[in-house]
Amino acid sequence: MNLKKIIPVLLLSLFVIRSNAQLPNITDPRVPIKLPTIQGDSLTLASFKGKVILLDFWASWCGPCRFANRQLVKLYAKYKAKGFEIFSVSLDEDKSDWKKAIAKDKITWVQVNDPRGWNAQTAINWNISQLPTSYLINKKGDVVNIDLQGKELEESIKKLLQE
Repeated sequence: MNLKKIIPVLLLSLFVIRSNAQLPNITDPRVPIKLPTIQGDSLTLASFKGKVILLDFWASWCGPCRFANRQLVKLYAKYKAKGFEIFSVSLDEDKSDWKKAIAKDKITWVQVNDPRGWNAQTAINWNISQLPTSYLINKKGDVVNIDLQGKELEESIKKLLQE
């Protein structure tokens, strides 16, 4: 069996077991995200329902997150016009570090910040225990995969965009 395919399913199963519910949907009141953007305006994840979304938890001080941003820049450029959106939640406590990382990594997608770091309610609600963590969400707002990378992520995005 391919562990890369089994691990996301197991993680998603743990999320479901822990929350005693169906697969999470971005409109579920138990997992809301409403946070300030880099400009200071509040933005909700639920407002992106109808698009294929990659919900990405990261921080400027996280090396693997910064490496992942390089791939995400390419994916976003390729699929944005087709209905793909990335909604990144930074757990940076220092907003200036967050803003510098956005500029350096050439990030153009939606960025919000929860400056409470690991104590952020957003991180707690979404069971974030490591960074980066990402959730692939279909047009209906349902989480369909966790922590996909590379070709698997791109193939899943293409498939969801065709639905």
